[in-house]
Amino acid sequence: MKDLTSSAWIKVKGILFLLLGIATAALLIMEQPTWKVAGLLALVIWCFCRFYYFAFYVIEKYVDPGYKFSGLISFVRHLCKRERKK
Repeated sequence: MKDLTSSAWIKVKGILFLLLGIATAALLIMEQPTWKVAGLLALVIWCFCRFYYFAFYVIEKYVDPGYKFSGLISFVRHLCKRERKK
């Protein structure tokens, strides 16, 4: 699969992810409309966003500046290779 390079399609992809996330969150809250579920959903979204930031920005800028990650699978492979070297 080749890389997506069109800025217009990248924006469309981002908007689709946003709409899918909003729709999924709305369906989950409609399934169980409690403050607890809404709070837990907000917390899990925040945690996954922070993990994504950690996986790409923190690792690339502070832990291993020479390696450029292309996705979460690339990140896991990189971590496994580092563990084997130790």
